[in-house]
Amino acid sequence: MKRPVTAVVLLAGALVVQPGQAIAVEPDPSPQQVSASLPTSPGQAGRWIEDGRLVVAVVDEASAGQVRAAGAVPKRVSRSQGDLDRLLAEVDSIARTQDGLQSWGIDPIANKVVVKGRGAYSDFAALGDGVQVVRVTTDFRQQAGEVNPGDPWWPGGESNCSVGFPATDGQQRVFLTAGHCTDNANQPAYGASGQSNRIGTSNVGGTRSVNAREGDMGVVAVTEAGWTTSPNVNTWGQPAVTVTGSADAIVGETVCHSGNTAPNWECGRVTAVNQTIDYGNVVIEGLTTTTACSQGGDSGGAWLRADKAVGLHSGGNSTCTPNQDNSIFQPVGEALAKWNLTLLTDDEPPVDDDEAPTAPGSPRSTGTTADSISLAWTAATDNVGVTGYDVLDGSRVVASTATTSATVTGLAADTSYSFTVVAKDAAGNKSVASAVVTARTQPGGGRTFANGTDYPIRDFQVAVSQVRSTASGRTASPMRVTVEGNHTCLEDLNISLVSPSGRRYYLQRYGGTTCHPLPASKTYDVPANETAAGTWTLRIGDNGYGDTGTLTNWSITL
Repeated sequence: MKRPVTAVVLLAGALVVQPGQAIAVEPDPSPQQVSASLPTSPGQAGRWIEDGRLVVAVVDEASAGQVRAAGAVPKRVSRSQGDLDRLLAEVDSIARTQDGLQSWGIDPIANKVVVKGRGAYSDFAALGDGVQVVRVTTDFRQQAGEVNPGDPWWPGGESNCSVGFPATDGQQRVFLTAGHCTDNANQPAYGASGQSNRIGTSNVGGTRSVNAREGDMGVVAVTEAGWTTSPNVNTWGQPAVTVTGSADAIVGETVCHSGNTAPNWECGRVTAVNQTIDYGNVVIEGLTTTTACSQGGDSGGAWLRADKAVGLHSGGNSTCTPNQDNSIFQPVGEALAKWNLTLLTDDEPPVDDDEAPTAPGSPRSTGTTADSISLAWTAATDNVGVTGYDVLDGSRVVASTATTSATVTGLAADTSYSFTVVAKDAAGNKSVASAVVTARTQPGGGRTFANGTDYPIRDFQVAVSQVRSTASGRTASPMRVTVEGNHTCLEDLNISLVSPSGRRYYLQRYGGTTCHPLPASKTYDVPANETAAGTWTLRIGDNGYGDTGTLTNWSITL
């Protein structure tokens, strides 16, 4: 948004300020705007948003220069987009013969093709280190007046789905939704349960629904008198978002979806695009995964990036796990192009969102341990939508969440802490801080510190977890370190402890010909003579292929 400032005039090489005059200062372009202006090239290998900037994988310096000139950040990688596409084709060929896979597709950040499933799937090992197998324990499933994006609708006598985005084919008003909600040709569509309040007809002629490799998308014709269509998204109690156009999702950006199942309006981060998803009953290509939660009944609902339509809800996990792949959507642009539809949008130009959310209310402690404090608060509101919250200890962010609760870990025993909570929206606006909530950790001897946050242990990556010690004097010798978690091959792991002074102590070194599982709890005695206070860091590096796990907790007694 342009803002008036004092004018500056250049005279004979000097800057002279003219009071009372105003000039327009153009803001830096958003990462989405930079992405739209930067064409793809053979030297690029994907793009994502990180720390508020567009990052582009490149394989050569010429491409890196083009990326910098566009205002983005280049990251050198070894595999081009062509290399990744060829690997993906080989993975897809093998995947069609495997059981229990969850998804597969290109991860531009890792510069690999990532396969997720319940097993080790050794058939992929022949493709080399450009393919990473990640073991998972969940399965994706397709979730089953005025027409607004996110409203409920009922296909015939079946359970409800959600409205995606209203559109037109030039003659007929329609709305987009999920293909698995529109698989029956010429099925009546209703605005209320019990086959009442008819809206129109789903999948007219049997040609306006797809639920196969091509995608998960369908069309409902709005034919009944008295029904109108609107670009205003139902955000369920907060002011509606008005759709101004469509866009393609970018890895790392925040997206939100509206659907019929509580809590109805959910936001999260895009984790991958162009993924192949195996729902068990059908395999679908070209889908996008996110960290946002969803439930059955959200199917077909609207996914947005700010005021731009990006997708139609397809499916997700039956239970929601923070910061994991939880929900999946079908890119809306493919559906619009397939049936030559025009998205219904607001005729007015978009308005910059510079309104901050309200402050979170009633912060309170809901539980304490010797090294953690759990907090909860009342939800903030926003003119567009709240996307998350930061918990602060003074000015330092100690936890972030998309829900109205969080647990701060790594605290000292028998110590009083004071926290505030700040709400955020998709435009980056932040609320004023909440009232201060003060709580005290339980007594715990004063020299044992722990971090109970889960950290994934992935092939050829390092899991890093820290604790902050407030213990006085020198460490005991030996110190005692207890590591809790799971991993299918202990021999693949390098486990080390880094002291506040930077000295590294190796607890477990990589090596061995036979894999044994990491014990659920393993304790190491570490001779040392260090200052006890400061940040201690546990590092677990996985140096093998095809085995993954999770660090669930660790503690150090000083």
